[in-house]
Amino acid sequence: MREGVLFEITREHLETGIKGWPIGYCVTSHVDPHTGLSYIGRPILSLGARDPIEVIYLLYYGEAGTLDQVGKFYQTLSSRAECKKETLCHIESLPRTGEPIDHLATALLIVGMCESTGQYREDALNLIAKIPHIAATVINSHAGWGETPVPRPELGYIENFVHMLRIPEAKSAHLVEMLRMFIVLSLDHGGGSLPAFVGKAVASSLEHLYGSLAAAMAVLGGERYRKGLEESFAFVQEVHRKMGENGSSAELERLIRQRLDRGEGVPGFGHKVLKIEDPRATFCYDYCQANFGSHPLVKVAGLIRVEGTRVLKKNPRFSDPFPNFDAIGGVLLTVGGFPYLDYAPVLLGMARSVGIAIQILYERLYAKEGNGTPMMRPSYLYKHGRS
Repeated sequence: MREGVLFEITREHLETGIKGWPIGYCVTSHVDPHTGLSYIGRPILSLGARDPIEVIYLLYYGEAGTLDQVGKFYQTLSSRAECKKETLCHIESLPRTGEPIDHLATALLIVGMCESTGQYREDALNLIAKIPHIAATVINSHAGWGETPVPRPELGYIENFVHMLRIPEAKSAHLVEMLRMFIVLSLDHGGGSLPAFVGKAVASSLEHLYGSLAAAMAVLGGERYRKGLEESFAFVQEVHRKMGENGSSAELERLIRQRLDRGEGVPGFGHKVLKIEDPRATFCYDYCQANFGSHPLVKVAGLIRVEGTRVLKKNPRFSDPFPNFDAIGGVLLTVGGFPYLDYAPVLLGMARSVGIAIQILYERLYAKEGNGTPMMRPSYLYKHGRS
């Protein structure tokens, strides 16, 4: 390829989802095919157990903060953590129908109508501060769990979120730790993931931050995003139902090959970019094994991890025969004390909205020597006929 040429487009590239086409820079995270996700150059495996605020600081400022700097940053967020009563009233008045992630998208539009400052930086800080309150209110309202308690940010970022959740059962001793990890692993996923791309595309029209994030959340509501974790967990349950917790490798291989013979894949395996096991999945497998190793679903998920990879490696159809985050995400949430997987996309949206907001900040306030990127307007070639 000629010097300075990043990508050459031919007709074969049309209608392929613009996969791999470089259109800008991402200053927060990167997904490398051979090493996986990193935040500001730091591998996700080194960050999974960190305090979420420490990691959010890293993404927001582009460098690690001292204990004092992170503390002051959280003080700033704590002072902004509570939504207006008017905002909450409108969110709670939404019908309890439809997908919960659609409620989160609508809730963000409501926050934009009631609380937007019209300034990307201020709104980004407010969003990061308020998203636990917004997400908890969406979940409580949609699930019919009752009125959301007043935020207590002094408890900690995720501790406050758990405090506000009106889960009907007793809260697991592992719930806070598990959700801290889930949120950190989900904060960002490169600049070209569809939610991030859509959020930035909408923001390029100078739509306010909340409207841009609402569009990003709508992407998470699409079946290609929303169904991944759900279907992967259902597969773990299916294997457990058919084989029990101590099934053999031969039994599982037979089940997997039956799926392949029907033209189906193995839920939770493969990735659009990675050629290795998703490091986020690795972190979760290790955590589940260390804390819930005797749980039947953890045993089954571990067997699927090994046998699924072994079988798919022999099949030339699969360029990435390894587990992704979805393969273990539903098991992690369930054994960790949040078995309400209808609301898993809301948890993902709560986390991902932070990373996307920071990416939007870069494109609006820093890119192009501070002038911001222009409005996105790709070209479509006219084609006569529908065939």
